[in-house]
Order: sequence, then structure tokens, then C-alpha cells
Amino acid sequence: MGLGGHGCRSHGRQFGQAGAPPAAAFTVRPSCIPGRLFGQACSFGWLAMLAAFPSPPAWAQVQPGSMGPLQRLPQAQSQPLPRTVAQVGQAGTGADTAGLERSWQELDQQLRALDGLIPAEPGVKAIDPRVLPPVPQLLLDANAPASVQLNPAKALPAAPLGLPGPSSLQAGPVQSLTLEQALAIAFANSATLQAQREQVAAFTAQLRATQGLYWPTLSAVVSGSSGQSSSSLYAPVGNTGLGFGPNFAMPSGAFAVPTGGGAYLNTYSTSAGAGLQLNYALLDFARNPVVQAARAQLGAARTTYASQLRSLQLQVSEAYFQLQQADQTVRINQATLANDLVILAESLDLQRAGLVPRLNGLRRNAISASDQQTLIQSLADRAVARRQLAVLLNLPPQITPAARDPIRPLARWPLNLEQSLLAAYRGNPELETILATREALLRQRDATAAGLLPKLSLFAGGGLSGSSTSTFDITASGGGCCGATVIPMLNQSGYDWSLGLTLQWLLFDGGSTANQAEALARQAAASSQTYAAERNAIRLRLETAFFNHEASLAKLAAARLGVTASLEAFRDVKLRYQSGLSSEVDLSDTQRQLVTSLLQRLNATVGVNVTYARLLRELLPMPRDPALPVQPRLSLDGATAF
Repeated sequence: MGLGGHGCRSHGRQFGQAGAPPAAAFTVRPSCIPGRLFGQACSFGWLAMLAAFPSPPAWAQVQPGSMGPLQRLPQAQSQPLPRTVAQVGQAGTGADTAGLERSWQELDQQLRALDGLIPAEPGVKAIDPRVLPPVPQLLLDANAPASVQLNPAKALPAAPLGLPGPSSLQAGPVQSLTLEQALAIAFANSATLQAQREQVAAFTAQLRATQGLYWPTLSAVVSGSSGQSSSSLYAPVGNTGLGFGPNFAMPSGAFAVPTGGGAYLNTYSTSAGAGLQLNYALLDFARNPVVQAARAQLGAARTTYASQLRSLQLQVSEAYFQLQQADQTVRINQATLANDLVILAESLDLQRAGLVPRLNGLRRNAISASDQQTLIQSLADRAVARRQLAVLLNLPPQITPAARDPIRPLARWPLNLEQSLLAAYRGNPELETILATREALLRQRDATAAGLLPKLSLFAGGGLSGSSTSTFDITASGGGCCGATVIPMLNQSGYDWSLGLTLQWLLFDGGSTANQAEALARQAAASSQTYAAERNAIRLRLETAFFNHEASLAKLAAARLGVTASLEAFRDVKLRYQSGLSSEVDLSDTQRQLVTSLLQRLNATVGVNVTYARLLRELLPMPRDPALPVQPRLSLDGATAF
């Protein structure tokens, strides 16, 4: 906008100069663009007359390193503007210059009130608006470029029950890797996959345990004991008067016990035995259902493992694509900020030459500061994206990954929607997991109901035994007692065996077994509904990914056209601005449109890749057995990117 004669004057001073004569009248020419550079006048006609102020108004005096009067007067109260639009327009017709000045003063009060809503931070030094603040060093370190390529052999995870120490938390060099390498490392290092492998091994062992029910059990039984006892015998009434014959007559009867006779003795004995015991269920209606339930649970664990492989590949792919997006976003923001600084320098040169108002330089300062904020946030986003990928890969704490693959769109999905849906349903591990879980519940119901049926078992056993008994400290009193044969040392040995059948039939348990079987049957019925819900969810996920994939391809084609047009428009408007044929507003709008087009192309490219990965997740075949190797597959049919 050209003002006055030669050069541009505002509020009684020429742009780029320190001051101007007071009360110098000048004429405003709206939308006047300098027709000639470096001090030559515009060729447009005069439109209005305004009286100049002796000095610039208070709100326009901004010193470097401060926020101007807005910062100096934060306590200003909001005052309503009493002047109407018509009055303001009338004041600008030329006569009432004092009214126009009062309007500016009222605007100054309003701006002070707005600035006072956010008080100044204590201890913050004044900042030169012409100098951008530095980027935090922590962000720069976290966004360092990759210096080496990641070696998968050195990317082993830390101990699962360990905690990192201070030395392991120190960041090492940033290491780059491809998407295929990332998938291979994730398949080998993932803690979730390793836990599921342990679950598969556990269910395998449980199946082998239930298969042992078809075999008899054979047990070895060994026993041994040792002990001592003391006995004191006394007969208050003897048996000599019973008339049983000479053997019960005193004094020579072998079994005669006189009245008042007694005896005392100690006995020490040691015994041992060993044998075998055999048990075999001849008839057990619960045995087959228990084995079938364990086999179904193993199948569910294996299909869960395959489903987790699919999910992990999708998570790693999305994290890798998001890291690529973060890298490219940082590059776009860096280029934008660098371009801002070039335009800012040109604006300051034009301002010093008196060809553009100071407003252009201030606006470019604000745009540069805003773009620097965007760059700083994109640096933080890339640092977070790197750590997210490191967590998915379960890398050691000191390793920071970076994407090595260039960002490019994958090929179009090779199948149509109907073919994709049929292929997604066929052999889907998520659906097979639900079916296996339902089968396990039904077999558990059968095993529980079999508790109401008879069970016939065979048992057999045999073994050897032996004992040794010694009697000592034998003392008789009152003619002796009890007529027992006392042997100082006695050894005894022998064997035994047994064979038989056991029939067990539960006749009544208050309905406990029947109700448990009913509960398992209801759970199996609920799993059928879960199957239907998952089937619908698979279709929704696949259709969502399919439609978004097609939309992303179309948006990518449009974004490419937009980038080409925006780039040419930015080149033209920049030349026009440097030649004085376009305003700084046109330059800013065109630059903003170029950045938007670049981001749209980037987002469309990432959208193509992410939706392809989501489609691949629904159809990608994965091994059920954890012992089999897992080969990363980046496409359904090996198509290459275009």
C-alpha cells in the first residue's frame, strides 16, 4: 500500500525511517501496490484525505524484545466502544481527525484489556520478535538422524523380569531399519507373542495329561515303622479256682495266675513293607470329553497365536508408516520455516526501502513463529513415533529406531470387495478361536454330565512285609501274671496280594452336577452369538479399510495435482511479491495452501499404506504352530509399489 508522495507514510512517519515531520497531511490510497521498486512512486489515483498524527499511537509502538503497550499495561479494563460504524465512517471523511484519534485510543484500551487477560510470566526475559527462540536441545537429540543400520542380532530384548539400569537408559545412536526387518524383529521379540507361545505349550502339556486317562496307574508303596512299648500287668483275682484242670492249678499249671500276680516288660518292634498298586478305569464316560475339551483348548490357543501374529504385523506396519509420516512432516515444516525466514528477510529489505509497510514484516514474524511452533511439535511427534516403534519391537532401552524405507504408496488392493470378504471368512483365526472355545465348552459339559453315570474301576496290589520284635526288662511279681508266652526276640516276614473291582455311581447330589452342565451349555450358546458378532465386525473392518483404501488412492491423485498447482502458484506469487505486484497476504495464503497440499499428499500416501495393511491383516495367512518360522509378507500377491 503506497501512502503519500514518494515512499509510504503512515501516522506521519515513513516506513523504515525513525520519524516524520509532525502534522504532515497525507493521502491514503487503499490497495495501492508499488509500481516501481526502491522508492519510486505508485501510479494509482488518490482516494481520501487523512490528517497525520504527531506521532504513532501507543499501540503501534513495539520495541524489540517486548510485547509493546499490551505487556506494559496488563491491568487495563475493557471499555465498550461507544462510537457507531456510521460515526467512524463519518470521522474518516476528512474533518473530524480528533474523533479518529479517539477511536484509536479506544482500540488501544481494548487491546490492553485483552492483553491483561493473560498476565506476563515472571522471570521471563524480553524476546526480540525478529529472532526465533532456539529449539530445545532435548528434542534435537531425540530427532538425530540415523547413523548406523540396526543389526537384528544385537536387538535382543531385555530380561522379562529385569529393570533397566542407568547405563542402559542412556540413548545410543539412532539406528535405521526397513519395515521387513521391523516385522521380523517384532515376531522374534514381542513379549505378547512369547507369552502366547508359552500358553500354547501349556495347553499342549495339558492335552498330553488328559490323554493319560486312557492308561492305568501303577504305584509303588513302601512303608516302615519302629517303636517301643512298656506293659505292666496285675491280676487282682486269679484263675486257679475256676476248675479248668491242672493247667490252671498252682503251682505248676502253665496258665495259672494266682490272685495278686503281676508282671512288667518292655517291647521294641521294627517293621517294613513294599508293594505295587494298580488302578485302571474300565468304564469312564467322562474320559473322552475331557480329552476332546483339552484338544479344543489347544486349538483355540494356536488360532489365538495366529491372530496375534496378524495384529502385531498391523501394529508394526502402522507404527512404521506413522514414523515415515512424522519424518516427512518434519521435513515439510523445516522447509516451510526456512522459506519463512527467506521471505521475512525480503520483507525487511522492502520495508527498509520504504516499499511495504511495517505490517508486512510483523506479519511475517508472526507466521515464522507459528511455523516454528508447528515444527517443534512435529519434532516431538517424531520422537514419540520412534519410541512407539521401539516398544512394539521390544528393543533394548538404548536403541532408538528410525525408518530407512522411503515413503511411497503401495499398490492397489488386488481383490474386489466380494473376493476380499470371502477370503477373509475362509480360515479366519479369530472365528476359528471362537469355534474352538465353543467346542471346548460343549465337551466340558459332557464331561461334567458324565459324573452322573457309573464308573467301573479295577484295582490290584501285592507286596512283601517283615518285622522284628524284642522283649526286655521282664519282671514277675506275686507269682507271675497272665500266662502269655514271652519271647525275647522274634522275627517275622511274609507277602500279600489283592485283586478286585470298584463300581461308583452318583445317585444324588442335590442337582449340583446337572446345573454345572447347564451352565457350560449356556456359555457355549453365548459363544455362538460371539461368533456372529465377530463375523460382522470382520466385515465392517474389511469394508472400512477397502473403502478408505479406494478413497486414499483417489485423494492421492488429487493431492498430487494440488501439489503441482500450489507449487507453481507459490513460485509465481513469490516473484510477484518481490516485484511489488502482489501483497504479503497473497504470498502467505499461497504458502499456506502449498503446505496444506504437501501435507494432504503425505496423508493420502500414508492412508493408502495403512488401509492396505489393514486389508492384509484380515487375509494374511499365519502359522498356527509357534514352532514354525514366520516370514513377513508386505503384500497379498507380491505386488510392488508404484
